[in-house]
Amino acid sequence: MSVAGHSPPPFFKRGPAPLAQMTFFVIISIVMLMVDLRFQTLEWVRLALATAAWPLQRVAYLPIDASSNVGEYLTRLSVLQTDNEDLRRRLLNSAHLLLRQEHLEIENKRLRALLDMQARQPVKGQIAEILYAARDPFSRKVVIDKGLQHSIASGQAVVDDLGVIGQVTRVFPLTAEVSLLTDKDQAIPVQVQRNGLRSVLAGAGAGAMELRFLAANADVQAGDILVTSGLDGIYLPGLPVAKISKIDRDNSFAFARIHCEPLAGVERHGLALVLGNRPPLPATPEAATSAAPGKPGKGRQVKRRPR
Repeated sequence: MSVAGHSPPPFFKRGPAPLAQMTFFVIISIVMLMVDLRFQTLEWVRLALATAAWPLQRVAYLPIDASSNVGEYLTRLSVLQTDNEDLRRRLLNSAHLLLRQEHLEIENKRLRALLDMQARQPVKGQIAEILYAARDPFSRKVVIDKGLQHSIASGQAVVDDLGVIGQVTRVFPLTAEVSLLTDKDQAIPVQVQRNGLRSVLAGAGAGAMELRFLAANADVQAGDILVTSGLDGIYLPGLPVAKISKIDRDNSFAFARIHCEPLAGVERHGLALVLGNRPPLPATPEAATSAAPGKPGKGRQVKRRPR
């Protein structure tokens, strides 16, 4: 109620009734819907409101996206771990096959090199596999899988794609024993490839060799290549044998001490090429004449019986 001369405070003023207000706003909403449906007048309002509400929508969806990403990450991690374990098992199961494949590739490469070496030689050869080393620990000998049944004979030279390995010293029906160049009982006549100087190369054991019977002032240098001279009638001339690694010259001794290293895989490889017997040298006309029956050779006196 009002007091004389005073109006009621605004707090206690009463406006339209709530039902009237609701009816008013419903009518306005229906009118706006009909106008917008007919004339599309509020499209720009919706676009503005959608643009303003887009950041709020993204913020509201962040927890949902995060939980989805975490679940997807954990699923992928579990799948990757399972695949990794499966690949590890497969790798372990095929490890021996891979090692065997690598070994076969190396052996195939060595076999091709030996076949190429065989094609370059004027004599026939046979590829043999080194089975095992000799039981004597103080010798350098190996046993190959070729013997008398394969026409292997004692004294034949054994080489690989790089040079001379050794010589067949004992032959059995199915196997043969090869004395390596590094054996202390082995010696091979060689010559220096650079100047043709001839000498004898002997084994020193433990994978080393020595060039013997050369004077202290001989024309040899570290790094010189030694090849077979062919004077022994066993090895073909010109086969690579060793390389000079160290020279000890002492004037108090008549001969120099020359250390050499074999060029071939004397104590490393598992395949070797056994060369056939060296072809005999062609006879000279004088020797053929002297060897002919009933014909005296040059400078030969024929004694006649007195009648």
